[in-house]
Amino acid sequence: MQPWPWYIAGPLISLVMITLTLFSKSFGLSANLRTICSIGGAGKRVDFFNFDWKAQIWNLVFLVGAVIGGFLAANFLTVDTSIVLNPSTVSALADLGIENAGSSYLPEAIFGAEALSSFGGIAYLVVGGLLIGFGSRYAGGCTSGHAITGLSAMQLPSLIAVIGFFIGGLIMTYFILPFIL
Repeated sequence: MQPWPWYIAGPLISLVMITLTLFSKSFGLSANLRTICSIGGAGKRVDFFNFDWKAQIWNLVFLVGAVIGGFLAANFLTVDTSIVLNPSTVSALADLGIENAGSSYLPEAIFGAEALSSFGGIAYLVVGGLLIGFGSRYAGGCTSGHAITGLSAMQLPSLIAVIGFFIGGLIMTYFILPFIL
């Protein structure tokens, strides 16, 4: 199986965006975290979570659909999980201790059970999760919300946020990740 070609996937994403615009909705997954916290009762302690979460139930349905769709795609629609990487990337990853780069989507050295059961692996997840949570709140949305919805609506704050996401990704890739690994 091959990924859907751009001329099918692109118009489908556009169709979703047009539909959301017609219903005055905004796409983004980080908003679900606020909704989940509100459902859990966080609004009793923090005003930010005190809102009508029932109006956002459609976004939770989208989140559940994304999780189910990802599970189905990974377990039933993916024949070969290997990816083609540039030989210089494979060499650079091998220098960092990541063997068999390209043999699967997620390198075993970073995402394997052994790596995630260590203190360093757990710390990596917790710190990364806090930084992503803070960053998406500080930026007023996540990468999907800004890059898809915000740029579609030609919002300058979304353009600035997306540029920041890319700069942060480059800094992480070239300066921080080699130090961690």
